Amino acid sequence: MKAVHFGAGNIGRGFVGLLLHEGGYELVFSDVAAPLVDAINAVDGYTVHEVGDGGRDTVVTGFRAINSAENGQQVVDEIATANVVTTAVGPTILKFVAPHIVAGLGHRDPSAPPLQIMACENAINATDVLREEMKAVAGDAWEAVSAYAVFANTAVDRIVPAQPEGGGVDVTVEPFYEWAIERPPFGDDPPNIPGAHFVDDLAPYIERKLFTVNTGHATTAYFGARAGIDTIAAALADPEIAASVEATLEETSALLTAKHGLDPDELAQYRATILGRFHNAALPDTVWRVGRQPLRKLSRHERFVGPAAEAAERGLGVNALVEAMRAALAFDDGEDPQSVDLQRMLREQDAATFTATVTGLDPEHPLFARIVAVVADQQAEIGV
Repeated sequence: MKAVHFGAGNIGRGFVGLLLHEGGYELVFSDVAAPLVDAINAVDGYTVHEVGDGGRDTVVTGFRAINSAENGQQVVDEIATANVVTTAVGPTILKFVAPHIVAGLGHRDPSAPPLQIMACENAINATDVLREEMKAVAGDAWEAVSAYAVFANTAVDRIVPAQPEGGGVDVTVEPFYEWAIERPPFGDDPPNIPGAHFVDDLAPYIERKLFTVNTGHATTAYFGARAGIDTIAAALADPEIAASVEATLEETSALLTAKHGLDPDELAQYRATILGRFHNAALPDTVWRVGRQPLRKLSRHERFVGPAAEAAERGLGVNALVEAMRAALAFDDGEDPQSVDLQRMLREQDAATFTATVTGLDPEHPLFARIVAVVADQQAEIGV
């Protein structure tokens, strides 16, 4: 069995690639970073180090890497004979992955089993996004090409912080992980991925993860950065920040209960587990890494505005979510292009224009005026 994985970074090696290896797949990493590709090909194995309670070391072997920017045909050839294709490149990069997969499907043996395609991104229904990008590439040939593939959405969760210097291609991760995958697209032949679980309805798993893990992580980062604290664990050690994060997640849990019928007690336990993970001081995770790309994180269907908008539409509380967005507006990191753009936009646009542009909300939406007010407050704070 063979799996081609796009994105040989820390998530690719330390989570998706690891589980595919444990499932017995020969691993082919595809990436555009030449130094990383060379480093992977220079070793016979790498170690995934789990740090924290219950952590263990696992050695991954049986892999190789291809520079897709320089050797695209090699990637196509590997896809043509692969069983599984996965991605961990970021939702906006899927459009660059799509042509390789389409080309690989075009060279596939018609008698081979369908290629099982899963985009493992921090986004809702990322595989559907990838499929649409592939469809646009294939054009009129899409019906013939897609006959050789099956697509399944996934929800993935593992904290993989910035890596320590000198670690080579080894990866440090937390012990916890979750990989939920849609079962129906595979019929009776799901991929062999130990530790993953297959579900009939993925939506509750995706939103539980995004609106708890991602919302909670970003909330901790933005309150921590505003307080001048550098790490996620240290930020949560501050009682005031911890209370703000807990209040935010109580609001997202209330939405998950109202929308998906999830059990409040089970959600409370899930929140406790997530916050326990964030407290893991063995993970060298910074508020600057977690808080990067604030414009994306403040967009319409992301971790703040997404749940807050649906909660407001249902008449549920959003005070803590709005305060988390206030903290996000103060995120000022000169090393992050989106942070730089955020601060520029706050200085150049009036509060209503900024809110409409960044959040994608209609001015008539019940959340719109609330966000306009905090934007105006932040503009006054920075002297606009």
